[in-house]
Amino acid sequence: MKLEFLTLFIVLTSLRAMGQNTISIAEVRKHIGETVTVTDKVFSTKLITPSNITLFNLGGYYPNQLLTIMIPGADRNKFKGQPVVDYKGRTVAVTGKVIEYKGKPEIVITEPSQIKLVLTDSIIAIPVTAHD
Repeated sequence: MKLEFLTLFIVLTSLRAMGQNTISIAEVRKHIGETVTVTDKVFSTKLITPSNITLFNLGGYYPNQLLTIMIPGADRNKFKGQPVVDYKGRTVAVTGKVIEYKGKPEIVITEPSQIKLVLTDSIIAIPVTAHD
């Protein structure tokens, strides 16, 4: 029984990994409608009030960004700290479905697990703490 469970776990994990599509920021426009992982620097950020929508611009400063990451206001409280401050200037790996919004690629993230800080060559999840 344990061997069957282990085999099933390995197969499911492998299928999930194969389904993950890691692309460069330059290729993101070609992947509208697909779920991808993109790694790049957060050049600029913006908090839109009163809706609490949070925007990150990857691949360049607004309005020349190659990709926008959007956290809906309803999901903002799931993210610790101040994302507009905590992620600005940092390299992140973002996973989600690429959509087109006003002619530009965008990924909407609703869970903190969809964005990870990248340190050197490894991707790690770092919990962001609230500022005092």
